[in-house]
Order: sequence, then structure tokens, then C-alpha cells
Amino acid sequence: MARVLVMYKTPRDAAAFDKHYLEKHVPLAKKIPGVRKFEMSKGAVGTPGGPSSYHLVAILHFDDMAAIQKAFASPEGQAAAADAQALATGGVDFFMFENNDA
Repeated sequence: MARVLVMYKTPRDAAAFDKHYLEKHVPLAKKIPGVRKFEMSKGAVGTPGGPSSYHLVAILHFDDMAAIQKAFASPEGQAAAADAQALATGGVDFFMFENNDA
């Protein structure tokens, strides 16, 4: 399995971000071809030491890295990626990785 980790930094307007994310972005993300599972954090993101600069974290599960590349080359993947960039008024970090279950 491979994953896409999307970490949204604290937006300028958290309420507007949350509304847009739930009503528009989640449906876009779930239409990306090859997504096997979609997870997102609830509420503010924290660290063992306290608050974090991240507001929300999402994880998209795919079969492998090739599936991720194909997914984000699709019109649905491009639309979701563009929406994520527009939505992320505080910034966003994307990471792709393959699982190595130990």
C-alpha cells in the first residue's frame, strides 16, 4: 500500500476552511481514481509537546506509488490538488510514501 499525507497548516479563517473542506474538498478527494480509503483528523492537530501549526491532516490510501501518480494525473486528481492549494490559506504540505509494515 502507498499513502498520500496532506497536512494543512492553520488557515486564516478556520471556520471557512472547515466548511469548504467538508462540503467541497472531501467530495473531490473521494472521486480521485484509485483511492482505497480516505482518513482525516477531527479537530485541531496536536503534538506530544502541545499545540501544532497544523489544523487538519488527511491520509489517502492507494495500492502503490504508480496508482498515486496515475490518480493525480487524472482530471479528478488535478481538481482536488488545485482545490487543496486554493483552500490552504495557511499553507499545506504533501507527502507520498509506501508502507513498510514492520
